[in-house]
Amino acid sequence: MRHYPLSFIVLTALGSLCAIAGIVSLAGFGATLHPLLEDPMAGLACIVSAIALIGSGAFPLVIEKLKENEGA
Repeated sequence: MRHYPLSFIVLTALGSLCAIAGIVSLAGFGATLHPLLEDPMAGLACIVSAIALIGSGAFPLVIEKLKENEGA
């Protein structure tokens, strides 16, 4: 079984939640989640934040993979 770093799991989960909120906001239903998400630019900001969170989560995963390859 593959071991994923906790920071990868947490950051990817948060990025996924941001992406969902961004997609809902860009689709025009953001006000159902929160009044601030009614603006389409808020949806774009959520999408950009999601990309940044998922990218940040990838770093610990890559470092873990490099450590596994070094030991092999």
